[in-house]
Amino acid sequence: MKFLRLLPIFLPLAACSSNPNQQMRDFAAAITPYKIDVRQGNYITQDMVAQLKPGMTRDQVRFVLGTPLVTDIFHADRWDYVYRFKPGRGEVQQRRLSVFFEGNHLVRVAGDVVESDPAQERADAEAAARSRSRVIEIAPGESKKKAVEPSTEEKKTDAAANEADKK
Repeated sequence: MKFLRLLPIFLPLAACSSNPNQQMRDFAAAITPYKIDVRQGNYITQDMVAQLKPGMTRDQVRFVLGTPLVTDIFHADRWDYVYRFKPGRGEVQQRRLSVFFEGNHLVRVAGDVVESDPAQERADAEAAARSRSRVIEIAPGESKKKAVEPSTEEKKTDAAANEADKK
């Protein structure tokens, strides 16, 4: 009974005992407005890079990758494709791809998104599929009984029984 009298005193003290800065951060995070994802630049995929072949013209490269984000007048033989993704909450991701020309023909490609070996890509995809897949064993249940067509003898017996019922 004495404990119940002291409860109104100790309950507020318990609420004040934790770190108030942490509580304010949690509260502020709960009421912050929605932040949109911001995507800037040219999104380049591995498939797009795989289509690039040495000797392609500038127009062919522009058709495959799109118009470059940066064309530098001091480096006319270099195109830069930059992609930046800033999620509303989370870390910023940035990719960069540089395409180099000699004259009007593609010489090399460098950057974050570079064509990889097809055999290595297949091996990576298979490893990822194995890590995601699960085998679920299902215990065999009772087999459902199939409706069996009655034999001709059973039909005769049933017919005889029906006639006896009618009489």
